[in-house]
Amino acid sequence: MLGLIEWGRRDYGQSLEQMRQLRAQRRAGEIPDTLILVEHDPVITVGVQGSDGDTFPRGVPVYHVERGGKSTFHGPGQLVGYAIVDLEARGRDVRRFVRDLEEIVIEAVADFGIRATRVAGRRGVWVDGERKIASVGVAVEQWVTFHGFALNVRTDLETFRKFRPCGFDGRVMTSITQERGRTYEVSVAHLPVIRAWERVFGGPIQETAPVPSAPPVPR
Repeated sequence: MLGLIEWGRRDYGQSLEQMRQLRAQRRAGEIPDTLILVEHDPVITVGVQGSDGDTFPRGVPVYHVERGGKSTFHGPGQLVGYAIVDLEARGRDVRRFVRDLEEIVIEAVADFGIRATRVAGRRGVWVDGERKIASVGVAVEQWVTFHGFALNVRTDLETFRKFRPCGFDGRVMTSITQERGRTYEVSVAHLPVIRAWERVFGGPIQETAPVPSAPPVPR
């Protein structure tokens, strides 16, 4: 059985705290392996490999977090998937887990007529081996995973070009909207991602009760 939580659009700091709580719940066996789908207000996150001394765009909050990788941008128009998975039952294979996350994105964007693949030595999901449509960065504590992937649907790609996301020139970043030449809302990517989550990780899916949330952040 797999879990699914859809948060809609939510502040990153609040999401980070609740994701960590859900990781603890999974470790305690209180919830199944669970995928959280969320869209964030603009934020830059920096993983354990640092940011290469980047100067980030002014006015965008920056969080240093425990996931692998370097810096990236989250914002409106991007579908973020946080995977809370117990690897004890999956052979403690972190590399396979990362490949499975990439496979979810590869299968999901195929629904939009986009052929995406992995690139050796470059984490994430790429189009034509040159344009990055999704970033992947995970953390593992006591063999339970958290953090996950970020799929650009109609993300403002200009923000990526103001620093070096994941250590690359920001111009490598692409989106479903850019690849297809028409605007797609984030909501249309939910079902393809959910179907891929179910197939790759072995469904069926049940709705998972989220941890209690704080009041919405005013906008």
